[in-house]
Amino acid sequence: MIDHVGLTVSDLNASRAFYAQALAPLGYALLAEVPAAVAGRAHAGFGVAPKPDFWLSAAGAAHPATAGLHVCLRAANRAQVDAFHAAALAAGGRDNGQPGLRPQYHPNYYGAFVLDPDGNNIEAVCHDPA
Repeated sequence: MIDHVGLTVSDLNASRAFYAQALAPLGYALLAEVPAAVAGRAHAGFGVAPKPDFWLSAAGAAHPATAGLHVCLRAANRAQVDAFHAAALAAGGRDNGQPGLRPQYHPNYYGAFVLDPDGNNIEAVCHDPA
């Protein structure tokens, strides 16, 4: 079981704004912020209350941005996958796979993919039948 996932991003403010909009259809919200003065670099935690499970961390010399990472978040239904994709594009993300069935994974795999401001591949998926 995965407890949380973290991305190091080149611009924390831009990524915070992108993910706040893109993840809202999945029920995710910004739940925690840790300033650089406390942790050495700033962090923003998203999730479904009460606990963040998707963290963004500011890049720095010792921690470069992590473009190329793939993260998939589960959606409750196909409409949420569609809404995630639309919200992510509206927030400035780039399409990396329109919402739709991906039967090569399994018959009910319904997913959508976007690239975040750093080029990370973010997916939302629903595994349930229509």
